[in-house]
Amino acid sequence: MPEVSDALVLFGATGDLAHKKLFPSLYKMFRRGNLKVPVVGVALSGWTLEQLVERAHDSVEKIGGGVDDEAFKGFAALLRYVDGDYRDAKTFETLRQQIDGAAHPLFYLAIPPSMFETVTQGLDAAACVQGARVVVEKPFGRDLKSAQELNADLAKVFPESNIFRIDHYLGKETTQNLIFFRFANSFLEPIWNRDLVASVQITMAEEFGVQGRGKFYEEAGAIRDVVQNHLMQVVAYLAMEPPAAGAPDAFRDARSNVLNAIRPLHPDDLVRGQFKGYRSEPGVAPDSRVETYAAVRLFIDSWRWGGVPFYIRSGKCLPLTATEVMVHFKRPPQSVFGTLYMPQGDNYVRFRLSPDIVTAVGALAKRPGSSDTDRVELQVARNPQPEAMDAYELLLWMAMQGESSLFAREDGVEAAWRIVEPILGARTPLYEYEPGAWGPEEAGHIVANGGWHNPVASNQ
Repeated sequence: MPEVSDALVLFGATGDLAHKKLFPSLYKMFRRGNLKVPVVGVALSGWTLEQLVERAHDSVEKIGGGVDDEAFKGFAALLRYVDGDYRDAKTFETLRQQIDGAAHPLFYLAIPPSMFETVTQGLDAAACVQGARVVVEKPFGRDLKSAQELNADLAKVFPESNIFRIDHYLGKETTQNLIFFRFANSFLEPIWNRDLVASVQITMAEEFGVQGRGKFYEEAGAIRDVVQNHLMQVVAYLAMEPPAAGAPDAFRDARSNVLNAIRPLHPDDLVRGQFKGYRSEPGVAPDSRVETYAAVRLFIDSWRWGGVPFYIRSGKCLPLTATEVMVHFKRPPQSVFGTLYMPQGDNYVRFRLSPDIVTAVGALAKRPGSSDTDRVELQVARNPQPEAMDAYELLLWMAMQGESSLFAREDGVEAAWRIVEPILGARTPLYEYEPGAWGPEEAGHIVANGGWHNPVASNQ
């Protein structure tokens, strides 16, 4: 069994990610009894420990759902702070003193990827990495070459087994529910293949725009922001082979095998869009060619999925916020009901991943006294439980345990970049669409057999 981390160090402790995600998650861990080790914040902000504690309190109160003052006192007692430049050896010498005695510290790099090498080399020079683990945030590179360079930089200091690349989508309860449904129920496996599946659609829709993050979005775009990472991980969960029971890295092996089997995307498989008004956002170029919407068609060259199209789309300013998977099955090979209409695609499995959790099976039933059919849907709806760990809390806890199954591995990250590499940049047409529409009309051209499935609001 891996040793549990005995100290946690947050580089970028005064930044936005720590405020919005990390401090609320760490506080919840503490309240569950899952955090009992020193938490050392590191940043160059000119702050004191008292200011870091105030920042953590503000984070927990405003974002974490409220503060229990007595519990927060216990949490604050774990906090430490080192203010210093990441390029200065003295910063790491001070840090080593703060974690003195820790045999298995966990270093969380909530910093730009451009600083990964500087920080890891500083830790190495200060003799802080023996027995340590490191957590790195996405975006993990901007393309295949930069991802390979980042992996090489990390590998100079940490073995792959001690590198934890966070994609919070892997830690979501809804995403785990998808993989559980697939492999905990025996009835699905015989039909989950090219013989009966006609197509798979994945929609990640966001009703809001870039929310003041225009500068970031100009550097990312929809393909880099969510297609290369979040949505490729969903594809991997849908298409992976059953992992070997009990194998240490079985889930990551299975995910990587799927990603390696996906053909690199061709520009003909892509439709890019930009919502009307995006160029007026702060930080956005007036002639921007960055996509806020992307729809792609991909194929998996495996025995199970050969010839089955996977359609993926994601966009800003769409009609609602939801992530949904629709797996359409082929119609029966022969109609035995005469003139009774048998529409294509009305046999399906639907996974609603957010904001609510729904697993549904669609079928056809005869309408009484009529020659028509009705679509009926059998569904299990489950709302996320308030006491359940959120994605960041779960992933932080797992990293401290040395449990890597829900983290991206080097080969999987590079395989995902290899898939999207041919469609990066502004080399394809960019179509404008109205806010509140389901993206540009041109996106319908890459989908066969009935077009896109549009998710509906949860209360409909």
